Amino acid sequence: MFLALLSPGPDFAVVLKQSIKYGKRSSLFTSLGIGLGVSVHIIYTLLGIGFIISKSIILYSIVKYLGAIYLIYLGYQSLKSRGLVLKKDNCKEIEYMSDKKSFFIGFLCNALNPKATLFFISMFTVVIVIAIETPIEVKIFYGVFAMFAATLWFTILSLILSKDKVRKFFNSFAKVFDKLMGVILITLGISVAVSK
Repeated sequence: MFLALLSPGPDFAVVLKQSIKYGKRSSLFTSLGIGLGVSVHIIYTLLGIGFIISKSIILYSIVKYLGAIYLIYLGYQSLKSRGLVLKKDNCKEIEYMSDKKSFFIGFLCNALNPKATLFFISMFTVVIVIAIETPIEVKIFYGVFAMFAATLWFTILSLILSKDKVRKFFNSFAKVFDKLMGVILITLGISVAVSK
């Protein structure tokens, strides 16, 4: 679980963008959204749907393409942005994003993340769900732990990335950063779409 969290992916890219562009509050709500997005994967694997998805190329393809489209959309939004605009004196964010929108960006990013889908299908379906002797309480504990671990990791990341010094550093090449994030998200989306 920890290795999966530490490996850079769409969730990391989105938290990085939210932290730098919109600040700590927005990034924390995005992190909370990512953590609760994990619940989608937990629920379908505990209900056995994850096993069905892993055996159905059509269902898996639908999940995969939805995730790819969402990542490409986020990347496109980043590319057409005018860049990060931060005040030079105290580096407070000028742009504003509502808590609700920040939360749903994180939630959808994780819920539609094919990397997360594959991880939970393999871990939960094979190791936990198929083991009939595993009590339901243990399965639920694993699920809650996964949600907590994701929320905690991205919250810590948000607190680090939204510090004034970090944001000032990114502000020095604001437009390049936003375009780079756009390219990274689109590349992730395309690689997800063409993956087998």
